[in-house]
Order: sequence, then structure tokens, then C-alpha cells
Amino acid sequence: MLRLAAAILFLFLASCGEIVDAEEARLCRLALPALNQDGARLSVERTAPGPYPFSVRIDYRAISPEQEGRMRVAICRFSSTRDARGQRDLAGIATETGPMADASFYFLKRFYLEAPDGAATAASRAEARSSVPEAPFWAAYAAQQVIVALPTAAVYALLAAAYALIYGLVGRIVLVFGEFAALASLAGVVGLGVVSAVGAETALTGVLVALAVGVPAAGLHGLALSRFALNRLARAPGQHVLIASVGAGIALSEYLRLMQGAETRWLPPVFNQPVALLRAGDFTTTVTSVAALAAAVGLGACLALVAYMRWSRYGRQWRAVADDPLAAALFGVDEARVHDRALIIAAAVAGLSGIIVTVLYGGMGFAGGFQLGLKALIAAILGGIGSIGGAALGGLAIAVFEALWSATLPIEGRDMAIYAALAAVLILKPGGFFGFADLGPRRV
Repeated sequence: MLRLAAAILFLFLASCGEIVDAEEARLCRLALPALNQDGARLSVERTAPGPYPFSVRIDYRAISPEQEGRMRVAICRFSSTRDARGQRDLAGIATETGPMADASFYFLKRFYLEAPDGAATAASRAEARSSVPEAPFWAAYAAQQVIVALPTAAVYALLAAAYALIYGLVGRIVLVFGEFAALASLAGVVGLGVVSAVGAETALTGVLVALAVGVPAAGLHGLALSRFALNRLARAPGQHVLIASVGAGIALSEYLRLMQGAETRWLPPVFNQPVALLRAGDFTTTVTSVAALAAAVGLGACLALVAYMRWSRYGRQWRAVADDPLAAALFGVDEARVHDRALIIAAAVAGLSGIIVTVLYGGMGFAGGFQLGLKALIAAILGGIGSIGGAALGGLAIAVFEALWSATLPIEGRDMAIYAALAAVLILKPGGFFGFADLGPRRV
């Protein structure tokens, strides 16, 4: 009897170890289709407690049209506390390849798991689609790619114009504008947090506060960099300016890491309700208000900067110092002031691109500016790093190229193709399509 009781107790404890919360298991299973190819058939083999506290592990088989079924694993982590309904919130997902990135998990949770999908919503969507103009599939698909590319083009164009504004003046590349974008992003998030704390937050207020805080913060840091570093090195031979800007970028990135921590601060989405423009069968071309606003603000700021540098008094001073600093000084132009204002404008423009990225995607990490700045530098060189308008057009070209590549070719090779195009342009046309004949300092 004792042995029988011990065996029963052992089986009972073993079964307790396999108990999984039904609601948590259901929520984890709902995420499986988003982790696999469209059309894949999923078969759950086993549901068990995960390797972490408050986690669920699902072993399942995924059978896609292109390949035979293979075993996959999904581990869903949940928060340690329960809400008013007694349920735990989904906090993260990992697969056999590793944890899902924070941004990917956010979009999966916000737009897939938490999106309304009831019959009434489906009926209203079908009714709304019936009033959308029809178009050939190629036209609807091409329009969608252009719409996707425009906000990215605005970001690249702003950063590329910032690079061109400084290079055209001093003939040196300043590699710090991606970090200025990340700085403005963090400043905008902090400003929005203060507004939220006093209870005055709305979507429009949040965007305006982010702009009002982030752009001036980037401009002030640009002034500091000009006064304490670049002005002192403007006449120095060699690549002192480039080396100093690399050091400033690393210092600014570490400064942001210490201020915000390694984790990205995410903002809730705003103005992201899609609006249907065209339809072709089951495919619908859509645009969100935030994407349209970001594209309009970014590209409008680029045009305003080009017009300001072309027709303003400061624009004439900038061109005079760029052509011959000594002759400009003889005519009463203060070279140091021209440098200061150029870096303030360039940093503020870069900061505006960081705010656009934050509003579009919810945030930017402390190191997110490096990759962004590198692609914008490529855009500036392709368009013509000595020409502000040409650099902005280069940003537009890079964004359209990325959208077309992502729509037609494997996305893994996209960045490699962009860097290969940069190498080809540097060999065949070093000054880009609208810039100087070469990348060396100008001779007058």
C-alpha cells in the first residue's frame, strides 16, 4: 500500500509539473501562424511548461508548400503579475532560432494578436473595400511600394542633406548625424513622457512635443560640436575632422546608452489606421495618416532647406565660404558663424529625421543611428555629397531601390546591393550624379 501510494503521489506530482494555463497556451498558439510562411499547415505535437518561469513551450510541425514538414518550437513568456481578469500579459516569444526582436514582437502583438477580427469588423472592411476604386494588380502593387518608400525617402533625404551641407562647406565628411537622429529620438520620447505625466497627452500633442523637444536638442548639440571641435579643425590638413566626428559619434552613442539604457523606449502607435486607396482583387493599396504626414513633413523640410540655401543671405555666405574662405572674409563674412549655423541646421535636420523614425516605428535604440546614418551617407554620395539637392535626391533613390528590391527579390541581399552600388559609383563617378567632380576639397 505504501508503494502504491508513493507511485500515485509521484504520478500526481509529475502531472502537476505539466499543467499549463489554458488561456496562455491558447494565446501562444494564436501567434504560431505569424511565425511561419503564408499557407503553412501547423500541427501542434506537444504543449508543456517552458524553461522559464511563467512560460509555455509548444512543439509543432509546420508544413509549407515549398518544403516538407519540420518540427519547430515556440516559447511564450508571460508577465509575473495578473491583470484584473486574472490573466498574464504576453511578454515575449522565442523560437528555435532565438528570441524574437523587440520591434518584431511589438508589431506581432499590436497588429496581429490584438487586432480586432470579429465578423462585424470583417463585414465592415468588405463594405469599405467595395467603395475603393479598382486598378490593375501591377498598378496597385506599384503604388503600394511607392507609398512604403516615401517615409523612408524622407528620412534618408534629410540625413543626406545634412551630410551635404557640411561637406560642401569644409570638404570633409562628418560621421555623426545618425547619432544626432538617435539623440532627437530619445529627447522626443523624454518630452512625451513628461507630457504624459501631467496628463495632457493626445496623439497630436505627443508628436508636436517630440518635435519641439527633439529638434532643438539636436541643434544645440550640433552647436556644441561646432564650437568645441570642428571650428578648431576646419583649416587642419588631412582627415582630422573625420576622425574627430567619429570620436564624437561614439561618445554620443555611449551617452545615449547611459541615459536610456540598452533597452529601446517604445512609444504607442499614433494615426496608424490604414486607409484604402486602390484595390485589385484581394490586394488593397493602403496608406496610414502617420506615413503620409511623415513623408510630407520630411520631404517638405528638404525642399525648404534647398530653397533657403539657394535664395537666402546665409545661403550666399555659405557658398562664398565654401568657394574661398579668405575672399569671403575680405568681404565681411564671418567664417566661424557660417560654420556654426551650418552645423546647427544640419543637426536639426538630422534630428527631424530621428523624430520621423520614432513616430513611424515607435522608437530608435541608442545604436540605431549608426546604420541609419551609414545608409544616408551612401545616399548623399550617390546623389552628390557636395550638392544639398542632389544628396536629397540620392536619399529618394535609395528608398525607392530598397522598396523595389524588397518587393521583388530576397531581402537578405538588399543592403549588399546598396553597398555594391556605392562602390561602383565611387569608382565610375566619385562626385555622384549632381555633386562635384571628385570627393577631394574644392579648388577655386
